[in-house]
Amino acid sequence: MERKELDQVIDYLKQEYIGESTGHDWYHLDRVRKQALRIAREEQVSHTYIIELAALLHDVPDEKFTGEEEGKKKLDDILMNLTLNEDDMTLLKSIIYSISYKGGHEAGLTTIEAKIVRDADRLDAIGAIGIARTFAYGGRKGRAMYNPDFQVREHMTIEEYRNGDSSSIHHFHEKLLKLKDLMCTETGRMLAEERHEFLLRFLEQFNKEWTGQE
Repeated sequence: MERKELDQVIDYLKQEYIGESTGHDWYHLDRVRKQALRIAREEQVSHTYIIELAALLHDVPDEKFTGEEEGKKKLDDILMNLTLNEDDMTLLKSIIYSISYKGGHEAGLTTIEAKIVRDADRLDAIGAIGIARTFAYGGRKGRAMYNPDFQVREHMTIEEYRNGDSSSIHHFHEKLLKLKDLMCTETGRMLAEERHEFLLRFLEQFNKEWTGQE
């Protein structure tokens, strides 16, 4: 039953997110799912059904893409078709609604399942794919690739984080470079190291080219 329901969720998400252009497409969901399963194995977590569901569904109610009530209803409609007991349903929802960064206003996590999914999602926000997704999202939002007149914002409300003046390069400093030290699992911290270093190398090369020093 679990495999059948997972396959149904996957089929739905493939149709719903396949053409999404902000970097939060079906392939992102699938990468987060696979990364979460990898972390779970390394952390010796054997029952991964809720982890896999949460990884697949974590963007459904995200207010970046939909109104809060609309996203909640969309998620609830999907969950209605799953045969989860009350405890598993509570855990699944708690993971989905607690892993977003929100400009640093992130929720505290109490379960290993939530920590695994959060780490998996954040790994996809750094490294080469994280860079590509940053510029895809910035372009979709109409943000400049880089504007040297902007300042890196250290303290933001969620509204300022979502809609304030920034550029894609500034987003590296406002979020991406912070993620390595915010990983929740030992495996997540290990996997983040190489991707974090790639961000630094990219920014160094970007600065050289931007200033004509290459």
